[in-house]
Amino acid sequence: MTESQLEGPLDDIAPATSEDASSTPQDALIIVPVRNAVLFPGTLLPITIEQSLSVRAAQQAMREQRQIGVLMQKSAEIDEPLATEMRGVGTIANIARYVTTPDGAHHLVIQGVQRFEIVEFLEGRPFLVARVRPILESEPAQASTEIEARFIFLKGQALEALQLLPQAPPEMIVAIQSVESPGQLADMVASYMDATSEEKQEILEAVEIGPRLDLVSRILAHRVEVMRVTQAIGRETKASLDARSREILLREQMAAIQRQLGEGDEGKTSDMAELGLAITKAAMPKDVEDQARKELRRLERMPESAAEYGMVRGYLDWLIELPWGLPEEATIDIAVARRILDEDHFGLEKIKLRIVEYLAVRKLAPNGKSPILCFVGPPGVGKTSLGKSIARAMNLRFVRVSLGGIHDEAEIRGHRRTYIGALPGDIIQGIRKAGARNCVMMLDEIDKLGAGPHGDPASGLLEVLDPEQNNSFRDNYLAVPFDLSRVTFIATANMLDTIPGALRDRMEVIRLAGYTASEKFEIARRYLVVRQMEANGVLVGQVAITDEALGDIIAHYTREAGVRNLEREIGKALRHAAVRIAEGEVGAITIGVKDLAVVLGAPIFEDEVALRTSLPGVATGLAWTPFGGDILFIEATGNPGAGGFILTGQLGEVMRESAQAALSVVKNRASSLGIDPVRFAKLDIHIHVPAGATPKDGPSAGVAMFMALASLLTGRNVRNDTAMTGEISLRGLVLPVGGVKEKVIAAQRAGIKRVMLPARNRRDLEDIPGETRRQLEFVWLEHVEDAVAAGLESAQEPLAYTPPNSAAHLAELIA
Repeated sequence: MTESQLEGPLDDIAPATSEDASSTPQDALIIVPVRNAVLFPGTLLPITIEQSLSVRAAQQAMREQRQIGVLMQKSAEIDEPLATEMRGVGTIANIARYVTTPDGAHHLVIQGVQRFEIVEFLEGRPFLVARVRPILESEPAQASTEIEARFIFLKGQALEALQLLPQAPPEMIVAIQSVESPGQLADMVASYMDATSEEKQEILEAVEIGPRLDLVSRILAHRVEVMRVTQAIGRETKASLDARSREILLREQMAAIQRQLGEGDEGKTSDMAELGLAITKAAMPKDVEDQARKELRRLERMPESAAEYGMVRGYLDWLIELPWGLPEEATIDIAVARRILDEDHFGLEKIKLRIVEYLAVRKLAPNGKSPILCFVGPPGVGKTSLGKSIARAMNLRFVRVSLGGIHDEAEIRGHRRTYIGALPGDIIQGIRKAGARNCVMMLDEIDKLGAGPHGDPASGLLEVLDPEQNNSFRDNYLAVPFDLSRVTFIATANMLDTIPGALRDRMEVIRLAGYTASEKFEIARRYLVVRQMEANGVLVGQVAITDEALGDIIAHYTREAGVRNLEREIGKALRHAAVRIAEGEVGAITIGVKDLAVVLGAPIFEDEVALRTSLPGVATGLAWTPFGGDILFIEATGNPGAGGFILTGQLGEVMRESAQAALSVVKNRASSLGIDPVRFAKLDIHIHVPAGATPKDGPSAGVAMFMALASLLTGRNVRNDTAMTGEISLRGLVLPVGGVKEKVIAAQRAGIKRVMLPARNRRDLEDIPGETRRQLEFVWLEHVEDAVAAGLESAQEPLAYTPPNSAAHLAELIA
């Protein structure tokens, strides 16, 4: 190697340091680490070296005019690889050219000479030096038939691959054809083949000719197949484009011929005239009409075969079909509105009163900004039907927009017209469906909006439900303002927790609690039976359900806040009668209480309060759910132990803290309750809330947990006709809770006679239906002592045996 092999003078190479000054041993090889590059013997390879380790090694080799060993790193992420982080097989190479550019980069052109294997690395130098063992090419003296066949096959594969390349240099084809050595052919093909560095390293390490030819042939076969498929896809795409271009040309020629014959533009001209007339009749605002006529002029200049023709025509159709004008509104008759609400709904007196107030304000101030009503309550209590009744009372059209499961803001604000298949959002689609700008639009299940990667639909509703902004609502598809201020928006939800605060702030919340048993009875008698008779084809006089049977269905076959399941059970009973009528039975069919077991099966619900509270340590609590109120049982038991406290039943963090607080209050009041404090240290207490598959949380079970623990440790049963709710503090105060109306209705529905409530919840008493108030006894709690006095039974005489969880039983366990 001489100086003439350098690109420029040797001054470009850094001078040797004191560490570099000593020459490399003659039996060792300077190693230049490379990343993701493999050099094969007999091939040239340009590389760029960036690591200081590689630069020092290459410069030392240039000073000593020595060959280098090109060795690939095991990991390309390492900047200064150690000897253990290098591959075991590399290539001895000559440096054909060394170039240093002005930006400080170092470029080498190296030529592979021979494979080598690392014997050992030498230490004490600022670059890698190793003793190596050259690997001789194991060419057979006389090529066997198998080697020759593999050689010919690989050469054919390589020539085929070059033919599939769009711009393969002819020199490469000549070079492949002129190779006579199988090993040299395998190395040459592997060097120029589109393969990963790992695959090339595997080929470099294949010393035997046969396995090396097989490995290169297998990898090349995959690349050839990929190139074939790519070429086929290219041909198909080109043919499709050619066919499309030919179709456009033929259509243009056809249009020219029709124009020459005087018959081409008549149909289109007539269509454009109709669109212009429709735009005039649509009574659009001036800026909207200007936009529509601009799009119309664009459509006139556009051939029908154009890709945008259908999109522009669809946009104009949407603009024309929307109700831009405001029809004359009929005067609201408050007396008629009351009658309609009473006809459609039984009970809900406070809700009806609020709706009448809403309608009265609309009547007196028709141009005012009305509040957005949001009906919140369990399923089946009549939220959607209330919206329909409001539309009937106002003599306006009703349209329902379901928001459940929507997770894309474009579903509210529409898609931009640049997208294929774009449409306006659900709000504009609902307006067109209603055919009037002053309709009643119900946004159903607003609490079930989702958020996804395409935006938050709840944010899109902020403009819709804001009376200060919705007079210029801008849908992305229309791209023009639309006035929503005359739309009466009514939202429905099962719960408020999942509605974002900014959206909830724009609505007036009206809560609908569950129905009482008597209200359900009247609803069933007045509405549900009649509706199900029509649905099942049964005429009045053919089937009758007795009042006692309806009461039994309500008490023992349904337990819900609404009436949906009740209607299903009534329908099931009427279908049973319909079968008998269809079979030819003559005479009226009466369904009584005795027939329910045959028609509906065994009762689903039974009064289990007395059974569940027959032992000390069991208290009946009250819970609120999105589907109405419900009762739950708190069970406590004790076992010999060391003062442990166990909580089960899938309880949330807040409910667990309530249990800890209840236990602390019981310990604090042990003497007043007649409990020996020593028992706590010798007893493991376990609190369980049944229905363990259902998550439970909240602080309102504090009183019930306290009563269950007090009952367990005193041996006195909690009254089986009493349910309770309330949060407790460590001072023994009973704090107010929410959902009182739903909880009390659930207690009455479950057969409870007494309800213990926080005294600070007296303000909620007027929200409870009068019938429920008359059937229940209310006990108001200020402190936990009030709960003990009203909820625990008196101590009983000892029984012949010691029942579990009794005070005597616990004393025996402790002893």
